[in-house]
Formats: sequence, C-alpha cells, structure tokens
Amino acid sequence: MKAPRTFPTPVSILMIVIVLAAFSTWLLPAGQYNKLSGTDGRSFTMTTPNGNIDLPFKQKTLDSLKIKIPIQKFINGDLRKPISVPGTFQKQASNPQGILEIIQAPIKGIIESIEIILFVLLTGGFVYVFNETGALVKGIAALSHSMKGSESMLIVILSVIFSFLGASYGMAEESLVFYPLLVPLFLAAGYDLIVPLGIIFGGTTLGGIAAFSNPFSTIIASNAAGINWMDGLYERLVLLIIITVIFCIYLVRYATRVKKNPSESIVYKIDGDVKQPYEIDLDIHALTTALDTKTKLLLMVYLVTFLVMIGGVIALDWWTLEMTSVFLCSSILVGVITRMSEKTFVQEFIKGAESLLSVAFVIGIARGVTIVLNDGHISDSILFYTSGIVQGLPPALFILLLMVFYFLFSLFISSSSGMAVLTMPIIGALAIIVNIPGREIVNSYMYGMQIMQFVAPTGLILPSLALVNVSLKAWLKFINPLLAILFLLCAASLVIGIHF
Repeated sequence: MKAPRTFPTPVSILMIVIVLAAFSTWLLPAGQYNKLSGTDGRSFTMTTPNGNIDLPFKQKTLDSLKIKIPIQKFINGDLRKPISVPGTFQKQASNPQGILEIIQAPIKGIIESIEIILFVLLTGGFVYVFNETGALVKGIAALSHSMKGSESMLIVILSVIFSFLGASYGMAEESLVFYPLLVPLFLAAGYDLIVPLGIIFGGTTLGGIAAFSNPFSTIIASNAAGINWMDGLYERLVLLIIITVIFCIYLVRYATRVKKNPSESIVYKIDGDVKQPYEIDLDIHALTTALDTKTKLLLMVYLVTFLVMIGGVIALDWWTLEMTSVFLCSSILVGVITRMSEKTFVQEFIKGAESLLSVAFVIGIARGVTIVLNDGHISDSILFYTSGIVQGLPPALFILLLMVFYFLFSLFISSSSGMAVLTMPIIGALAIIVNIPGREIVNSYMYGMQIMQFVAPTGLILPSLALVNVSLKAWLKFINPLLAILFLLCAASLVIGIHF
C-alpha cells in the first residue's frame, strides 16, 4: 500500500526558501538604505555607501531623517539593530548568489544565530530537568484533590495555570502528560472529553497568543525584529488576562451545560458514544492531599526563574547571555534540590537540549535566508518596493493584513521560531519605514500564528485529539465561535496598539 504523503518539515521548507531567495538575487535589482544606529547613547552613526557619519544624539536628528521614533527608544535600548533611514534607498551593484552560497547559508545562519540558539538549547535543558522532577504533575494532582466537589472552579484554575505555562515558556508537547490525569477526573465529575482537552490544549495554546516571556516566539521574534522583547509587555499582559477570562467563561458555560444535560455534549452529538481513552478511576482523588516541601520549593524555583529573567531585563538591561545564565543556574538549583547525581543531571540536561535541537536548526536555517538576501544586496530592495506598495495603506489596515498573513502562512511553517527568524528582519525594518511600532509587528505575528494553532493540522491538535478520542469535527464545532472572538480581540488590540 502506498504511504500517504506528508507535509514537508520546517527544515525542508526553509531550505527551499533559501534556494528561492538565491534565485531572486539574479532577478531583483540590488540596492541599500542608509542605516542609523545609536546604541552607545552618545551619538548616532549613519552608515552610507560612502562611509559612516556621526550625528547628534537628539530627537531633532530623528525628525530631520523622517524617522518617527522617540529618542527614548534608543536610550532604553529598545532598538537593538541599525534601522533603515526612509528616503535613502540607492541602487548598487548586484551580487547574485550561487550554489556555494546556498550550501553555506544555513551554516552561516547557525553561526550568526549562536546566541539565540544557545538560549533555546539551555532553556530546553532547564525545562526538561524541571519536568523530570514531576513537580508540575504533583502540583496539578494536589490541586485537583483539594478542589474535589468544586470542579467548575477547578476548570478555571487549571485553565489559568496552563495559559500561564504557555505564555511563560511556551508549554506544548509537555502538556500531553496531563491527559491521563485530568481526563478520568473530569469524566468522573460528569463532564465530557472536550473539557479536559479545552483545559490542557486550549489553555496552553491560548497562553501562546499573548505570551509575555515565551523564548520560542516573543523573545526570538523581538530579537529578529531588532527590538527589546519587553517592548509591548504590558499590552500583551492585558490581552492575556482578557482572553483567559473569556476562555474560562466559555469553557465553564459549556461544561456546566453538559453536566446538567449530557445530551448537550458536542462529543456525543458528533462522535456518539466514543470509547473512553482511560479507565475512569474513582479513586483519582486519593492522590496526595498536600505537597511536600521539596515540590513546593521546585515550583517556587520555576516561578522565580521567569520573574528574575524579566526583572533583569527591565532593571539591569539583561539580554541573551544573562537570560541564558539564569536558566543554567536554575537547572543546577533544581538538581541540587532533588539531590540529583552529577551524571544524571548532565544526562537529563543534555536530553532537554537535544529535544530542542530541531528548533535550533530551524532558527539557523531561517537566518540563512536573510543572509542570502543581504549578501545578494536585495533585502533593502524588497523593503523598498514593499514599502512603496503599502505606504498608502492606513496603518490599521496594514497591521490587520499582516496578522491575516501570519494566520494563513503558519499552515506551511508551523515553527514559531522559524517563522520569526525568517520574516522579522524584513517586516521589522518595514515597520520603521511605514511608521508602525515594532512591537505590533511582533504581536501580529504571535496573534496570527497562535490562533491558527488551535486548528492547524501541522500543530499539536491532532495528537491531542488522539489522546482523548475526539474528532476534529467535534473540536471545530466547539472552538470556532471562540476563535472568532479571539481574532476580533487581537485585531482590536493591534489597532489600539499602533496609536500608542
């Protein structure tokens, strides 16, 4: 029997994009903008084809160059890459990229992205070591026990927890371990299979929409766009609270309706009497009633790790080196608390890094696309001609179209980090030209991609459905009305954000 066709992996897709990028260097005219940087806080430096020019570090300089950015953004370090100066585009000699450049591009990309790649790998090490302690599972189990008889409130609390886990470090595949625990619990309480699916998959996916410190979307995208990932933090936090509240109301209303009348279950209406994926254990509440000191300490380490990282960026101007160091220190602290042997700790930490090695390659290869475009002298050409097309568009329409672009394009590139490194260098620079805050470019990417992840077959929805024996049709029936609400809320947030 012929094997079914599968969609190419992000690595393969990005290699195809590199080939297309190299081919375009033979077709598109080469050119470059003047670039302005001011990271030292004492003077601006404008790089031109004829050399560098030092300019006064004043708002008047930015105004005279038609760069509509407050100088405070440079002072705060919110802009971490040179920006294109509007109206300075000049054609230059072309430099077509050939086969050798195509082969070298992903290698150069990995070299240039090494800081962010190490950050991702060490984050994976920390998450793996922490998850191996079982502290999170014990915490959820203890919470479930303590909430016996108050399952509606438990739905809210667990949804908030999983949303936080998705927003803080991008919990995804790790969430699959909770189905055997939560499915029997909620079935025993009189709910259907949509409820635990909504809590676990829905909660973590929801958190990714307005993630505040997700290393694989927020931080990588901001870095690729040349802005500080803290820019837009408060806007994302407000949106996260709003959409989490709406999600909890939506899920609890459905769960209450099903408990009162089981025939209202979407699973029952569409899939019928499906076989329960796990044997219902009525002794599920016999799990540990209280957390031991070690588990409490481990959960505290997890929370403090992200608080320290955020605090360091805000107060001490930390970046990838310091943030990576925080995750390394926290990993060691977890090992000490659990009295893990040196050999075991190293093995587990390496396993965690290995689990994200594919992500690291995606980041490097995606960066290789930008290298081909830059070396072929057409990055700024693409920026110039694209800005000419969108220059007349109202900023609100532009940012909404961009969210729709990410919503649709994420079907082909499901890797959030790969998408960020691939698109942000060009679109982030375009934001400056068309006078749109860089943070909203990052937000449009996150909102569009993550909303699609609720239903994208290239994401985690299919494995999650398999774990609860629910059809995709039943899930779509449940989630589609909510997706419409989330899409409108995210669109409103973007439109409001470009005016502040």
